[in-house]
Amino acid sequence: MRNYWTLLPAIAVCVVLIAIYAIPTLINPQWTSNVLGLFRQQPAGDGGTVEEPARLGRQQLQSRRMLAGALILGALALIGFNVSLNREANGCYLAAKAWGAFDDKTQTADPCIDMIYGNFIGDGTGKVLEKTQQPLPAYQLVHGKKPKYLKWIQNRPSYDETDLLIGVPGSCGSDVNVAQEDTKIVVLLDSVEPCPAENDISLLNIKLKKPLGDRKIVTIDDKPMREINPDMDSWWTVVKKLATGG
Repeated sequence: MRNYWTLLPAIAVCVVLIAIYAIPTLINPQWTSNVLGLFRQQPAGDGGTVEEPARLGRQQLQSRRMLAGALILGALALIGFNVSLNREANGCYLAAKAWGAFDDKTQTADPCIDMIYGNFIGDGTGKVLEKTQQPLPAYQLVHGKKPKYLKWIQNRPSYDETDLLIGVPGSCGSDVNVAQEDTKIVVLLDSVEPCPAENDISLLNIKLKKPLGDRKIVTIDDKPMREINPDMDSWWTVVKKLATGG
């Protein structure tokens, strides 16, 4: 499990300190008050007696329990925030890897920005210009359970405008061509040379003119493309990985 949040140790310390105070306070606020009273400085005197902490009234007990409950909710919010950051970052990282990106320390620190993003130039339409073209290996359909990682990437495509995703290395994003025919959908790279492997992926989103139906999605020479379905891990999976270091 990759942890992209450098404040995790500080969050852990805050959660532990909150738990040390808040949990006993929820159980018995008076006991917490007695323990804190041990740290008060008593005036020195001959034969003087140590003053016992005053008993808390009903309203004071209730207010201290409410404060402890609020602190515990705050601790849970900090944990949830860290889990959310890890979930987003890992979702983008796994999606980029599934599309063919390779690891680079300069990119993986913020994969939702650097490793995968919506295509900036080109929409897949237009005539094929080169004499020879290159095949593209994979596609992702966007229907039913829509991939959540799309919400977090830079220049993200709209779900309403996306039925089909084509991912290619960033430098080739403008060379993708998609022809929507009656019997098939042809996806190719309009380039003489194959696209080189890169550490960033450009996602081209395609809105189908009509439902896919029985049409196949193929590349050059009618070779079938591979369907992939990368997405973000569930919250419980991320929590488990963080807890076990997986």
